[in-house]
Amino acid sequence: MRDLPRWASRGSLALTLLAVLALYTYDLAASGYANSFYSAAVQAGSVSWKAFFFGSLDAGNSITVDKTPASLWLMALSVRVFGLSSLSILLPQALLGVGSAAVLFASVRRALTGRLSESWHITPTRAHVAGLVAALTMALTPAATLMFRFNNPDALMVFCYVVAAYFTVRATEAASRKWLALAGVAIGIGFLAKMLQAFVILPSLVIAYAIAAPATWRKKIVDLVVAFAAMVVSFGWYIAIVQLVPASWRPYIGGSQTNSILELTFGYNGFGRLSGNETGSVGGGAISTGQWGSTGILRMFTSESGEMVSFLIPGALILAGVAFAVIGRKAYVNALRTHEATGETMALGGLVLYGSWLAINGLVFSFMAGIYHDYYTVALAPAIAGTVAIGGTILWAKRSSLVARVGLAVAAVATAAWTVALATVPGGIYLALSLVGAVALVIAAAGFLLGKRLIPALSRTALGLFIAGGLITPTAYSIQTALTAHTGSIVTAGPASSGLAGNSSGRGGMGGAPGQGGTRTGTFPQGGAPGQVGAPGGTTGTTGTAQQGTAPTGNAGGGMGGLINGTSVSSDMIALLSSNASSYTWVAATTGAQNSASYQLATGYSVMPIGGFNGSDPSPTLDAFKALVAQGKIHYYIAAGSMGTQSGGSNVSSEIATWVSSTFTAQTSGSVTVYDLTTGK
Repeated sequence: MRDLPRWASRGSLALTLLAVLALYTYDLAASGYANSFYSAAVQAGSVSWKAFFFGSLDAGNSITVDKTPASLWLMALSVRVFGLSSLSILLPQALLGVGSAAVLFASVRRALTGRLSESWHITPTRAHVAGLVAALTMALTPAATLMFRFNNPDALMVFCYVVAAYFTVRATEAASRKWLALAGVAIGIGFLAKMLQAFVILPSLVIAYAIAAPATWRKKIVDLVVAFAAMVVSFGWYIAIVQLVPASWRPYIGGSQTNSILELTFGYNGFGRLSGNETGSVGGGAISTGQWGSTGILRMFTSESGEMVSFLIPGALILAGVAFAVIGRKAYVNALRTHEATGETMALGGLVLYGSWLAINGLVFSFMAGIYHDYYTVALAPAIAGTVAIGGTILWAKRSSLVARVGLAVAAVATAAWTVALATVPGGIYLALSLVGAVALVIAAAGFLLGKRLIPALSRTALGLFIAGGLITPTAYSIQTALTAHTGSIVTAGPASSGLAGNSSGRGGMGGAPGQGGTRTGTFPQGGAPGQVGAPGGTTGTTGTAQQGTAPTGNAGGGMGGLINGTSVSSDMIALLSSNASSYTWVAATTGAQNSASYQLATGYSVMPIGGFNGSDPSPTLDAFKALVAQGKIHYYIAAGSMGTQSGGSNVSSEIATWVSSTFTAQTSGSVTVYDLTTGK
């Protein structure tokens, strides 16, 4: 394959990234405020620098979100510049997706264009094509399409993953301590987005550098220690500030039971996710309740996770295993003997990095017993893409070997079989497209096996069919995902409502049985997405089609339904809460952050989320709440049920509800029960 001229190389990359940008931004505002939990925090951060720094849910700074706030910073800055709207919140997420594709392209290309040796047959053009394939494969993974169009922190964390991988590839070229330290910094920033989940990729970075870096073991160990220190510094400054600032000077740390960011880090967002021992979580421990689905090696395949990410996993694992067998031993021995980065050692480092990332992260997701959502699988998308691109390119370069040809053929057939199996769940056009892709993959497999018996043009055609056949089904799922509005706390991608073995964690929340809610479909002209409030361009959204100018009657949003998906807000409630709003720190207080977020986004004024996201955090205490009411800082209390006892957390929300109902007179606005805290019974 001849090398492409520079203009053609740049043009193909630009077109690829423009296509990704189009996919990630088309009708982006249809999802309204998406996850209103994070949108409320973004709104608060756009009007209060204190709320910005701590990641507060409200500008009154009563409590934070249950994550570190780096992803909120990007969105809040966008809102400060462009004003509060769905686009200003979601566009930074889409741009992170485009950036991830670009960095993954650069990483894969660089891993495959190390110093050329006589036995190396990967030209710069082939490496360039491999980079494009990696970028497209990642971007067209349905989980990636979902999360880069959504406002959860996963988008920034995955971007940091990809950047850290790129820096590690750069570090392996010449055993560069500087580049490896930058990889540590990238992971540290990822920690500030999603805490300990950012560390799942660390073993892969370490293994890749240890295997491929052209240096002595002593230097490698020192380099890794320096990188670890850089990582700790890059997130440790924030942890230190939050931990050392007096609690009275900052908001309560949401998701913790002791107002401690260290507890949040190692408990609710740390080891509790693995063990299921998460005090204050939704529904209690997953081990006993099964709320988050069955654990096991097949979780990434037979649950909804499979419909979102697993299309190419079987093929990726086959390509990685065979490619490692073809070049692994020789490349590793050469690296040990010569301490020189040859083409083989660079490719081996990239293969090990992305392949182990896929294996380790996939196993963590498969066996974690705590809170698990199918959209977490977006973290696997770059790993799958990098493994397929690097492993496939290595075997293509070594196709004179029967082992390499068989590896390519088996990967093609396995991909064909698995994509068809997945597509049988939604059926229809998706099954038809998967069958077309399967035919292309089988033809490609035959071409691979024939090897030199084919003329070069037909051989390249087989490679093209392999790529196209593998991507056609996930592309269809991703397009469907981009055409669907997604709102609430638990969202899924693609057309299927459950995996091959049924639903795992559910599309919905506790308001209904698993498999209901969460992901919403339909058209929302000029209005909010379903279940969202005050979306830009309209007044109030509700389940179904929200037309401009309509304001459906609100509901109490009580119980667990309001916990997961928020509540719709009527125009009467907006008027009630907005009256004399500037006289109060909080125009209202209500149990659960999704409920409070709905009212806050609808009015633009701070609403106190009693008990944080789950209603189970001890914030504020009953005495503190009474003091705030006595000081005239809270205008209304909106009845929304009690959720604190659901998960072994604090019972403060019930205590406050009981005190309010016995002290103040109830009134109604539509079907919502409201108490004016400025007048007693």
